[in-house]
Amino acid sequence: MASLLKVDALTGVTTAGSISVTGEGNSTTTNLQQGLAKVWCSVDVTTVDDSLNISSLTDTATGKATMNYSNNMASSHYGLTMNCAIQSQVPTCYPQDNSFITTSAHRIVTYIIGGSVADAEYLGSQVTGDLA
Repeated sequence: MASLLKVDALTGVTTAGSISVTGEGNSTTTNLQQGLAKVWCSVDVTTVDDSLNISSLTDTATGKATMNYSNNMASSHYGLTMNCAIQSQVPTCYPQDNSFITTSAHRIVTYIIGGSVADAEYLGSQVTGDLA
């Protein structure tokens, strides 16, 4: 018989905002809050299809889009993952540069490999780190 646990909130015993989870093999632990995505989005051209902690998307120029956060990150040193698609092309995407990775937003630039900057038909992005 399976057990079912239903709760509205989890709180750590020692520190309210810190919950440790036993990892695979039962030999190590990881911090639950550190492993959660704090920001993510799925963008179709210039429309946010779905997101977490995204207040808006700014189309700043051809091939450049800025994801603006609803709630800031604690610092601009966080994990940032992104992907993109441009039909019938081989695209690449990456942060514009460090000055466009801030506590309140990050900017993605998309290129066609071997070509020039181009608008993506799909952008996906995820941020892990500490919220402010």
